[in-house]
Amino acid sequence: MDIDDDDSRVEALLDPARGGPQPTRQGSTRRLRDFEIGRPLGKGHFGKVYLAKHRSQGFIVALKCLERAAVEGDAAVERQVMREIEIMSELRHPNIIRLYDYFSDDKHLYLMMEFAGQGELYKQLAKRGRFSERRAAKIVAQVADGLAYLHAKNVIHRDIKPENLLVGMDGEVKIGDFGWSVYSPHGSQRTLCGTLSYVSPEMVLGQPHGRAIDIWALGVLTYELVVGREPFEADTRGGPRLVHMRICKCDVRFPGHVSPEAQDFVMALLRLKPDDRMPLDRVPSHAWIAGNLEE
Repeated sequence: MDIDDDDSRVEALLDPARGGPQPTRQGSTRRLRDFEIGRPLGKGHFGKVYLAKHRSQGFIVALKCLERAAVEGDAAVERQVMREIEIMSELRHPNIIRLYDYFSDDKHLYLMMEFAGQGELYKQLAKRGRFSERRAAKIVAQVADGLAYLHAKNVIHRDIKPENLLVGMDGEVKIGDFGWSVYSPHGSQRTLCGTLSYVSPEMVLGQPHGRAIDIWALGVLTYELVVGREPFEADTRGGPRLVHMRICKCDVRFPGHVSPEAQDFVMALLRLKPDDRMPLDRVPSHAWIAGNLEE
């Protein structure tokens, strides 16, 4: 599953003359004309995501349309796209967006993904400013469960944040956007990636990193959900350097409305040393999570 150096598979994925992309475990005969294209759901670096309905079978998907010219023009991007597809094709979990199939034509590569009816968590957070601790805890518990599943499969997400979390029709939270994810059975990566204020101290310092960077990001996410802003943000004068300085000092300041239990939970995740961070399997039993999940 580690496909970083397998350029032939990248070419086969993007080149219809070589058979085009193959869906999980079977050949794909799907074409864009098979779908009714609806409203746009989001926009990425290399294309857009649309709501789409299969004309004959009637199912609804989120169709991610990547521009081949943009993808094929950069070998690193090709590998990144291929890695995203390879990883998502193997994932089956209620808190992770499902990739059903993928296909291509002369201009685009299409990813057929699960449609999350309530959209991005980020938009809900932006509208409300911040969530109640009860709702935040329910969200965090689901993200932690999804991350534990990924880590069991030796996958590191590397870009957990509200923009990459989606909400299903019944309110279930699903991890999406695996563009920065990596299959890493040995847990030793060095690439600085992800979102500025969510990166871990070891990434800032250029040290090898592993699954614990997702645990750090879960702590940052929890803070943002209950406070309404990121814990390590800096004004425009400070810039990225000040953000990185605050991260490396674990300089976290809580407003008065945040409960002691929530503060304890966040700080159990935001430990400078990766081995000191609370393991994901202990998240459900933490007092803040367990107390807020009680009916």
